[in-house]
Amino acid sequence: MNEFSRGQKGKLADLGCNLPITVELDIAAGGMSVDVSCFGVDSNDKLSDERYMVFYNQLASPEGAVKLELGDKPRFTLNLEALPASIMKLVFVAAIDGNGTMRTIGPSALTLSSTVRFAWSGADFQDEKAVIVGEIYRKDNVWRFGAVGQGFNGGLSSLLAHFGGAEAAPAATPMPAPAAAPVPAAKPVSLSKVTLDKRGDKVSLDKRGARGFGPIHVNLNWNQNATPPAPAKTGFLAKLTGAAASTGIDLDLGCMYEMADGRKGLVQALGNAWGELDRPPFIKLAADDRTGQTKEGENLHINGDHFNDIKRALIFTFIYKGAPNWSATDAVVSIKMPDQAPIEVRLDGGGNQMMCGIAMIENVGGSLQVTKLVDYFAQDGKISAHEMMDRKFGFGLRWTTGRKD
Repeated sequence: MNEFSRGQKGKLADLGCNLPITVELDIAAGGMSVDVSCFGVDSNDKLSDERYMVFYNQLASPEGAVKLELGDKPRFTLNLEALPASIMKLVFVAAIDGNGTMRTIGPSALTLSSTVRFAWSGADFQDEKAVIVGEIYRKDNVWRFGAVGQGFNGGLSSLLAHFGGAEAAPAATPMPAPAAAPVPAAKPVSLSKVTLDKRGDKVSLDKRGARGFGPIHVNLNWNQNATPPAPAKTGFLAKLTGAAASTGIDLDLGCMYEMADGRKGLVQALGNAWGELDRPPFIKLAADDRTGQTKEGENLHINGDHFNDIKRALIFTFIYKGAPNWSATDAVVSIKMPDQAPIEVRLDGGGNQMMCGIAMIENVGGSLQVTKLVDYFAQDGKISAHEMMDRKFGFGLRWTTGRKD
């Protein structure tokens, strides 16, 4: 692996990069939402054809020379030979969506085809909202890679303007963008995500593949820089239990599910009910972080190729420790899958209840429908918040006290 530093350049052939080339961005974003994009620009560094901006709302260039796969580590797959002669450079950028600045980004890296790694972090920046991470460009008919690491004061909209693109006015009801036309499109680029703003807002997605939706990734992230209350335990007992060492906010992600054949169940860390991905319920929770300080938050995976076996899944979270109320978490859930625009649900509202039903994912005639819920639940006497939520949505599960082993 070649370790590149800012400003370093090299020919792809000399670096051992063979087609297809991959560009993977591993960004330690904390609780922030960071969007990655690729701008295919001409000899004047301008986006003369807006179909060559590849990002969350346009996941491939017209001929498929540039493709983006969203996930924990977004990855671009490049077939440089298929690019038109007018595209002289591919610029890879990361932009913060919402609050935050690049200085708070943790140790991050761009990896080029497992042969080059360019490490960077927020220590390289100040209050910029975006960074031009790297670029692949033609010079003397030879493709080369350059590690850039240049901060940019504006966000994705400003980057679009910087490269000469035009932004479309946001639609009243955001929906996934249609596939790009086979001829140059005159309409400007829509930067809108599928954001479910109000309770009851829905979005319906159709299958893009022969088998199903592919891997569905549900991520919960929150403001890990918030100051939680001091731990109640101190001394030797606290050291044994870990209470003294853990100072972060710890939110737990889970879901109640109902299969097409009527079976129902629960996936969560409490009780070690982790689920299974390749067999029923085709839902699996990633390993739980006890400190609440992992940069990737909490992650749930759904096998979308078996989505016909699932009737519905209620995505929920609860405050395990570290936050006095929901306003202190600034939590957001993103739902991502191949060839679809990401769906975001923010946990707005709520007080000191411990449980939040975030969204319902349902199989509606083979389509995947997501509904924003953001319903908060507190324990009522001996009835747990879990059971209170179950009663509202009618899963009918049997409840006992659970714990993390």
